[in-house]
Amino acid sequence: MPHWALALLFAIGQFSQTSMGELRLSVADPAGLPLPGEVELSSDSSELRLLLETDVEGRVTARRLPFGRYRVQVDRSGFSAFSSVVDIQSALPADYPIVLSLASLQAGVTVSATAADTLIDPRRTSASHRIGAATLEQRTTVLAGRALPDLVNAQPGWLLEANGILHPRGSEYQTQYVVDGLPLTDNRSPAFAPEVGAGDVESMHILTGGYPAEYGRKLGGLIEVVTTPQARRGAGGSAALSAGRFDTAGADVLARYGFDRSSAGFSLSTATTGRYLDPPVEENFTNRGATSNASIHVEHDLSASNRLGAIVRHGRANFLVPNERVQDAAGQRQDRRSEETALQVSYQRILSSRAVGDLRGMLRDVSAELWSNPASTPIVAEQRRGFREVYLKGTVTTVAGAHEIKAGIDVVAGSVREQFGYVLTAPDVFDPETPPAFHFNDRRQDREQSAFVQDQMRRGPWTVQAGLRWDRYRLAVSDSALSPRLAAAWSRPDSGVVVRASFDRAFQTPAIENLLLASSSAFAALGDESEIVRLPVPASRGNFYETGISTRVASRARLDVSWFRRVMRDVADDDVLLNTGVGFPIAFSRAAIRGAEVKVDVLPWHGLSGWVGYSHLRGVGELPVTGGLFLGEDAIEGLESRARFPITQDQRHTVRGRVSYAYRSGGWVALAWAYGSGLPFEDFDEEPDEALEQFGRRVVARADFERGRVRPNASIDLSAGVVLAEAARRRLRLQAEVRNLTNRLDVINFAGLFSGTALAPPRSVAVRLRAEF
Repeated sequence: MPHWALALLFAIGQFSQTSMGELRLSVADPAGLPLPGEVELSSDSSELRLLLETDVEGRVTARRLPFGRYRVQVDRSGFSAFSSVVDIQSALPADYPIVLSLASLQAGVTVSATAADTLIDPRRTSASHRIGAATLEQRTTVLAGRALPDLVNAQPGWLLEANGILHPRGSEYQTQYVVDGLPLTDNRSPAFAPEVGAGDVESMHILTGGYPAEYGRKLGGLIEVVTTPQARRGAGGSAALSAGRFDTAGADVLARYGFDRSSAGFSLSTATTGRYLDPPVEENFTNRGATSNASIHVEHDLSASNRLGAIVRHGRANFLVPNERVQDAAGQRQDRRSEETALQVSYQRILSSRAVGDLRGMLRDVSAELWSNPASTPIVAEQRRGFREVYLKGTVTTVAGAHEIKAGIDVVAGSVREQFGYVLTAPDVFDPETPPAFHFNDRRQDREQSAFVQDQMRRGPWTVQAGLRWDRYRLAVSDSALSPRLAAAWSRPDSGVVVRASFDRAFQTPAIENLLLASSSAFAALGDESEIVRLPVPASRGNFYETGISTRVASRARLDVSWFRRVMRDVADDDVLLNTGVGFPIAFSRAAIRGAEVKVDVLPWHGLSGWVGYSHLRGVGELPVTGGLFLGEDAIEGLESRARFPITQDQRHTVRGRVSYAYRSGGWVALAWAYGSGLPFEDFDEEPDEALEQFGRRVVARADFERGRVRPNASIDLSAGVVLAEAARRRLRLQAEVRNLTNRLDVINFAGLFSGTALAPPRSVAVRLRAEF
C-alpha cells in the first residue's frame, strides 16, 4: 500500500462502533457535590440494561450504546429518586448531568420514565433487531458452534439452512458480520469458519434494510457483534460447563479487570460434539466435531479525548463430513479443518465538541482443509485454501445543526490461495471422458477500496438518512460501482408510532470461498469442451426497497411490520464440484424477491414476557447463468435457458415465537416454537430405489416430489433456568433445555443424490452450569 495512503488513514483516524454513541453521566447533590454510587441505564428497544458505578467525582461513561432511547434511573439514600429519558443518536459523546433533590423536596426537573418510553426508537429508519444480555444468557447450548446463528435465525426475515448457514431475505452467502466495528464478509457458518465465541458477545444488532452508506460488499443482512463490555473497576468474569446429547460437552471462561482508565479481558472456550453438521441420514454417520477459540482484549484511555484498543482472536474447528449410507458402507472418512487468527486495533480521538473520528485496522489469516481416506466414494478429494487480509478504515463524524455528517474510506489488501485435487474411485458414476485424477493450485491478490459520505438529518418528527458509497473491486474480475442510499422515518413526539421507508443500491462482491477454483481455465482438461461452462463470477447488483411501521400496543408491547422487495442481477448462488462436497460460487441472471415480516414483542407483565414473529417470502430466479463453473451435459443449456424457478430460500411461511415466565427468585421457564412451510429442491433424476438406499424411507417421505418442496417442518423447545446461589456480584445459575420436544423428523434440504440433503436435529437435551463473579 502506498505510504501516502497509510498517512491519510492515520491523519483522519479515530475509533467508534457503527451506529453507536457514548453517554457521559455525572451525579451531584443540590450543592453540586459529587454523589458516588450506581446508575441504571436501560432500553427496551435495544434490549439493554446496565448497572454503572460512578467514581468519587460522581462521573461514569457508558460506551458503545446502540442508537436509541434510554431510561436513566438513580436512587440514593436521602434523595428523591430520579428517572428520565435520554436519546443517543450521535457518535459524539453526550454529557448528561443529573442533580438529585433532597427527599423532602420535589424534583421539578425530574421526569418519570417508564419502560414504554424506551420501547420505540422514534429515529429508527429501517427494520432492525437487537439482542441483549438477557437473551444471550438464555441462549441454547445443544449444537456446538451455532449459538449466534440460532439467535439471528429467530428474527423475522432470516432462514437457517443446512449446517448453520444464514440466509437473510432470500440472499445466498451475502451475510456480513461486523465484529467490534470490523467487517467479516466470508462465510461464517460452522462448516466454513470457527464461530466467534458466544461467551464473549455482549450484544448484537441485526439489520436487513436501510443500510448506512458505510456498509458494503455483503448486504443481504448485517450482524453487528459487540464483544467489548462496559468497563467496570475491579475483577469480574464468568465460567460455564455444559453437556448434552450426542456426547456434546463444552466449557468457557471469561475474565476481565477494569482500572480507572484501562480495561483488559481474556476468554477461552472449547466444545466437542457427535453431531456437528446436519447429516443426510438419520444414522448420523461420521459427524464428530470440536471447536475452540480464545481472545484477549485491551482498552486504554490515553486522555479524555483519546482511546486505544486492541483485540487478538484465534479460533479453530475440526470435524468430519457426515456420510450417506452407501458412503459409510464403503468406509469413507472425510476430515475438515478451519482456522482463523486475527488482530484488531482501534484508535479514537475526539477532535472537538462537534467532531469525532476513528481508525480501525485488522490483520487476519483464515485457512480451511479437506482430506479423504482411500475408501471414499465416488471420489477421493483434497483441498487447502485460505486468505490473508489487511483491512483499514478511517472515518470522521461532524455535527452541524440538525445534520450529522460522516465520511470515510476503507481499504482491503489480501492474498487468496487455493489447492484442490481428486482421484476417482467409482469411475462409472462419471462421464467416460472424465480424467481419473486432477490437481489445481492458484494464488491471487485481492484489492478493494471504498469511500462513502452520509448525512443523518433530524428535524421535528422527521429523520432522514442519505448517503453515497463508491466501491472498487479487483480479484477474479475488476469492477466498480456507485451506490446511493436513502432512508426516512416519521414520528410524532410521544405518539408511539414510527413510519419508515428506505432504498438501498447494493453492490455485492462474490463469495471468496473457492472463487479461484470457479474461475480457473484448468477445468478444460476435465472432458469435452461442449460440456464445460466457465465464466468469471461477477459482482451482484441490486435495488432493495422497504417500508414499515412500528407502534406501541397498550404500552405493553411493540408491533413491527415491514414490507420489502429486492430486485437483483448477477445473483449469487453456489454449486458443488463433481460430487466432492466442495462448494464454489456461481451467479445467475436475475432474481426478484418480495415479502413481509411481522414481529410482536411483549414487555414483562407479572413475570410473563415473550415475542412472536412471522415472515412471508416469495423469490423467483431467472436463467441464464452468468458466472461460475458448470460441468456435464446440462452445462451449455444453462447458458441458453431463460427458465424461471423458485430460489432455494423460497419458504413462503415462517413462524417463530417464545414465551417465558420469570420468578422473583431469578429463575425462569420458557417455551419456544417454530414452523416453516418447506423449501424447494432441485429436480430429482435418480430412481426411487436409489433414493431409498441413500437416505432411507422416512427421509424420502419428507420430500413432496409433486410440489418439488420439502414438507413443512415444526419444532417445540422447552428451557428453564434457576439461580442456585447469589451474593453481591457473584451468581451461580443452572440452565436446562429440550429442543424438538416431540422428536419430530424434519428435513431441512433435499436436493438429490450426493448433494444438499440435511436433517434437522432430533430431540436433544442439554444442561449448562454458569458461575458469574
